[in-house]
Amino acid sequence: MHTVDVVVVGAGLAGVGMAARLRRAHPELDLVVLEGRSAIGGTWDLFRYPGVRSDSDMHTLGYPFRPWTDERSIAPAGVIRDYVRETAEEEGVLPLIRFGQRVTAASWSSATGRWRVEVDGGEPLECRFLVLCTGYYRYEAGYTPDIPGLDDFAGRLVHPQHWPEGLDVSGRRVVVVGSGATAVTLVPALAAAGARVTMLQRSPSYVGAVPSRDAFARRVGRMLPPAVAHRIVRAKNVAVSTAIYRFARLRPAAMRSILLRRAAAALPAGFDLAHFSPRYDPWDERLCAVPDGDLFAALSGGRAEVVTDRIAKVVPEGVELASGRMLGAELLVTATGLVLQPLGGIRLTVDGAPVDVSTRYAYRGMMLSGVPNLAFTIGYVNASWTLKTDLVARYVTRLLTRLARTGAASVTPQPPADGETVSEAEPMLGLASGYFRRGTHLLPRRGRRGPWRVRQDYLRDVLSLAHGSLRRGLRYR
Repeated sequence: MHTVDVVVVGAGLAGVGMAARLRRAHPELDLVVLEGRSAIGGTWDLFRYPGVRSDSDMHTLGYPFRPWTDERSIAPAGVIRDYVRETAEEEGVLPLIRFGQRVTAASWSSATGRWRVEVDGGEPLECRFLVLCTGYYRYEAGYTPDIPGLDDFAGRLVHPQHWPEGLDVSGRRVVVVGSGATAVTLVPALAAAGARVTMLQRSPSYVGAVPSRDAFARRVGRMLPPAVAHRIVRAKNVAVSTAIYRFARLRPAAMRSILLRRAAAALPAGFDLAHFSPRYDPWDERLCAVPDGDLFAALSGGRAEVVTDRIAKVVPEGVELASGRMLGAELLVTATGLVLQPLGGIRLTVDGAPVDVSTRYAYRGMMLSGVPNLAFTIGYVNASWTLKTDLVARYVTRLLTRLARTGAASVTPQPPADGETVSEAEPMLGLASGYFRRGTHLLPRRGRRGPWRVRQDYLRDVLSLAHGSLRRGLRYR
């Protein structure tokens, strides 16, 4: 059986970043990246629906070691996919990727100090350290709720996670069911393609306009070398996003007022702001960012509308609402969310005992209590995903350095002491979004202090992961 030092699972934004960091810090290690799909890019290759783009700025979503130089701060998926691929090529990661290798299980043996990694339809391999960069949702299919009459619809039914190539929407009546990031992206893109679009939401989300191009980044980029400009713009954007998030949590009523005032200014006079007025506070769920206010422009231009109501049933010609209103549709898009799937659904065992991830504690938000030589990447829910995953990569490289220096074969997070746990088990992430509520029971737990406390705070995590202790809460053997 082939044995390597490190296996990284996933060749998306996080996986390529992890592999690049490992190659930079430990070029002596034998590294393999296993990717279940046939292409690089993860989310940014999978999703192909109209308008798909980042909802974080690329100066923080991109890698700190590879400057983002495109003029667009909010970038289309295809541009992000190219950026990931180019990074993989430049960092020497691309030749290490084995495509079509979907990992199904991994078993740790204390006797050998190795993980045995099982691959669907392929040969297993062994490694000393395993890193799961598998995202947080099921790739095979998104979530579609049980909607009465859905099978009776005479038009075309589409889920954004598997958008048909070449689908022509011009002149067609389209109903987009949902109010999250995917829905607010789809609506203006479909309207621009000539469709007549209705965004049908059961409850509203907070929506805020952001500039698609960063004027500050453009000015700094003209004066300074790309690497220096990138660091400055990245630091500025981290500071701004952190300040906005903290303000929203400390002054939710004020933040709500700001968001609604800005929405009102971008919408036609008399527009019912109830469509953008959730009952929850800002950042109880992730804010929906719309570049240059494109959603508001589509609504103002008359090619799109928002309806807040419940579905009574789907009928052949469209959607019948609880209010009695009928929405005619030729295309029905269920932008109803994802299916949460921690660690890529990979079955883990340690010395023959199955690992129930939901009963384990998350160490620094990146390792599991009682599980040796394994790390995983889950990014921030209140900031750019890569800010956290890059810090995890830096911590992994530090761990590997310590293992090599001390001669230890394994490092295992120890379950937190009673004083560091919570009275009731809490998942490591807390969001009110539907897909989190449906799958939160699958996530690892979090403690209330020390390395077991999972923060959504980049600045504190820099101290914890880039510079924090490599001993506290860890057992080396």
